[in-house]
Formats: sequence, structure tokens, C-alpha cells
Amino acid sequence: MLAKEHSRPIFLTPQHIRLDDTFILFFERQIVCDGLVSTWTIETINPEVIIGAQLLRIPQDTGQDLIAAYLDSSPLDLLPGAELRSLRSMLLSESKEFFMGAGVANQLEEWLSGHKFCGSCGGSTRPHASERALVCLPCERHYYPRINPCVIVLVVREDKMLLAKSSRHNADFYSCLAGFMEVGESPEDTVRREVFEEVGIKVGRIDYLSSQSWPFPSQLMLGFIAQYESGDITPEPSEIADAKWFGPDDLPNVPSARISVAGKLISHFLGR
Repeated sequence: MLAKEHSRPIFLTPQHIRLDDTFILFFERQIVCDGLVSTWTIETINPEVIIGAQLLRIPQDTGQDLIAAYLDSSPLDLLPGAELRSLRSMLLSESKEFFMGAGVANQLEEWLSGHKFCGSCGGSTRPHASERALVCLPCERHYYPRINPCVIVLVVREDKMLLAKSSRHNADFYSCLAGFMEVGESPEDTVRREVFEEVGIKVGRIDYLSSQSWPFPSQLMLGFIAQYESGDITPEPSEIADAKWFGPDDLPNVPSARISVAGKLISHFLGR
């Protein structure tokens, strides 16, 4: 059951499991938790849980790999006291390191479930022997995990910030405007288009600040601060429930700078 080699493949089998491995368990796009504990070890897990599961190695900056186990059947009967939680519900309760590792595992589950068959010939895919890729058996086409580039922008006007509440997720907080890049656009083009489409105003100068991988479902967020140029706030109702100018003394509930680039944009503007 224990692997002797130091360097292991991306796709694992039970023979690759080591005594010091840390597992994160996924079932039906949710994470299997034991109370406040979100990861499992050889000592705490019932080995029957991972029999037949797809095991994927997630390298970590700490040097300790995270093993994502994607389960075919509910593990709750085999793990007394365990419960299922969504990754989004763990945003503020977990460390940044855990959230980013779990986010990668969550994105890879999305990729695995969406590429069981080749989009070209319809044949079955199999894991690549040494790369994070799926290979079509009949035509040998390779499928790698994809990310979707997005912009997220804090529009500012003197000492005010434009913050909006989404109409999609029943959000109880205000955040920056965001949107996916379209074919043929630069990130700055997307900033101007998204701001105008969502709140009806035009922006001038645009400055890049930071980026972040975001696992809902698989995005690369490019963070900008844009200077207001003209227009009145006119929210697009299908996207924006409310949008207002806020100053440092009347801020609503906003995302944390610890975990999100939106919070970092807001914190950066307040700091200067």
C-alpha cells in the first residue's frame, strides 16, 4: 500500500498511498468534513471510503501533497459524525492555504466530470501517465484543465468606491464589479464593457493591482482599479440588485482581504 518513490504521478492508485498523506474527500461536489476538521489522514479515515475513488495528487507550497479523493458513493455511513459542506461555505472558516488547495481540487473535479468523453470523436478518456491531463483512447486527443479569465474592478470617484450587490446569489454583502473576458478583448476592454453593462457608467484610467485563482467554478480573476469618468449608476437588474457609492465611513459588509482579491482591492484603496 505504501509508495517507495519520492516523486509520484498526478493520478494515484491505492499502491501510491503513504502513511503521511493528507486527504480531502469530495462527494457530489461537496467536501466531507468531520466537525471542524476538513482533511483526513490514514489514521482517521476508513480505508473502505476511498476504494474505487479517483485519487488525484494536489502539490502544495508547504511540500506536503494533498490527495483529493472523488467518491462514487456516500461516505457518511462509513464515517460516523461526518457531514457534507460546500466549498463556498468554508470561505471564512478555513485558512487561505486550505481554501486554495481545496479550490484546486474542486476545479479538477469539475474538469474530470466534464471530460469523461472526447469532445471530438466521443471516445472514452483515460488519465495521462505523467501529466495532469486526460487522453482520448481512440484519437489520442489530450484534454488539460482550463481556466476562464475574468476581470474584477473597483471603480473609484475621489474618496468614494462603487460597490454592488449581486442579484444572482442572494448576497448579503457588497463587492466589486466582475465579468468574464470575451474573445478578442484585452482585460482593459473587458473592464470598460462590464462596468458599462452592469451599472451604466464609463471609466477612464485603469490600473492593474493583483490576481487570484478563484474556484467558482474555475476562474483567474484579474483585479483592477478604474477611475470614474461619466454617467449615472443604472444597475442591470439581471446582474445587479443594488449599486452605490460608498466612502470609508459608511462601508457595507464587504469581502475579506484575507481570502479574496475583491477585498484586497477595497483594502488597497482605503489604505491609500
